[in-house]
Amino acid sequence: MRTYLRAKIKGIVTGTDLNYEGSLTLGSDFFEQGGFEEGEQVDVVNLNNGARFTTYVIRSPVLQQIVLNGAAARLGQIEDKVIVMAWEIR
Repeated sequence: MRTYLRAKIKGIVTGTDLNYEGSLTLGSDFFEQGGFEEGEQVDVVNLNNGARFTTYVIRSPVLQQIVLNGAAARLGQIEDKVIVMAWEIR
């Protein structure tokens, strides 16, 4: 079995919410663009500080929204550039 990159988007962090229990909030346009599914595991790379983390995505109706929630809020700040990637095992 091999792991392949299935979905990838680049964007800018629009918010952080330390008090949320966890995850990454993505705007519905990013869901469509990347083909992500609600609750799907993703890896996030912060291009500003080099932080990398794994979490899951939740959908927001707000377009172009990327919000770092919970512990991930400590790994970036508003206006950081990030890459969000989902993987597929075949």
